[in-house]
Amino acid sequence: MRSRVVAVMLGLVLLLLTACGAPSKEDVVKKLSGKWNDSSGYDLKATMEIKTGEEPRMYDVTVWHTKPDFYKVDVSQQGKEESQLIVRNEEGVFVVTPSLGKTYKFQSDWPAQNSQAYLISTLSDDIKADKKSTMTEKDKTYVFETATRNNQKAVLPTQQIHIDKKTLLPTHVTLLDENKEEKIRVTFKKITLGVKRDAKDYAVEMENADHEKKDGDSKDKDKKAELETYYPTAQFEGVTLLSEEAVETESGTRLFLSYGGGDKEFIVVQEPALPVDNQIQVSVEGDPVDLGFTVAALSGQTIRWEQDGIAFYAASESLSKGELIQVAGSMQPNIVK
Repeated sequence: MRSRVVAVMLGLVLLLLTACGAPSKEDVVKKLSGKWNDSSGYDLKATMEIKTGEEPRMYDVTVWHTKPDFYKVDVSQQGKEESQLIVRNEEGVFVVTPSLGKTYKFQSDWPAQNSQAYLISTLSDDIKADKKSTMTEKDKTYVFETATRNNQKAVLPTQQIHIDKKTLLPTHVTLLDENKEEKIRVTFKKITLGVKRDAKDYAVEMENADHEKKDGDSKDKDKKAELETYYPTAQFEGVTLLSEEAVETESGTRLFLSYGGGDKEFIVVQEPALPVDNQIQVSVEGDPVDLGFTVAALSGQTIRWEQDGIAFYAASESLSKGELIQVAGSMQPNIVK
């Protein structure tokens, strides 16, 4: 009887010790915040898979960040020559498309209120901002599930952040729709903390020069290529394609797609995005919206963006801003018949 009591007491002691040794969510968050945010900056390389269309798309992502507010994000689709840059420096936020020779300037606090899965500094803020976030401990990782804080949060409300226990660095992040289906996955290939770059490294002129050789040949290709027609795969109850009208212009074919049905109507316009001979800077009204594969300008009930050599414009008086972003992010090509 005595031995049985001793065994039970030992078991309780072991359970207590095990429980005491398990880190709480607050403990892990504190460690992460200290490791990620106390660093003077970081460089990282990642891949991003977007599954919001009919076929998954893969992108290579390179990020430079120097505290407090300097960012450079280089996104290029695998298998294509074009790339796009998001640069934040002391002058503002810029979106650069080297192949078109265009630079758009926004007056914005991006990414302060627009968290992105490939920016580890904003991931830490996401975890702290969501008081209802949960942490699950696995063999080698901590998995945080939090609410997203970006312009697509109405469509992708939840994210799961997977963190290596040993390094306390994220291994990958998944963004989930309302049905908890994975739509975007960012996989981190290399993260280097403590990198501090000079302000000149974030100069927009330098970024254009760095990419001129990489994207230079694509200008002529864009002029000669036969552009495909893109259609939104986003679905709204009762909404269908009502009309498709093509108008010939000096720069090529401008296509108008009109959608309606029920209480929702919107129009999508697309035409060739022609390159310019000299790098020009254009001030853009509205807020930058990172669609994952490109950055759009959202202003009122309109959204503009460029993708695959095509300039797009969508407008609606009945769609919400979140639904407009959903339309823009879902455009997929069909072969021209």
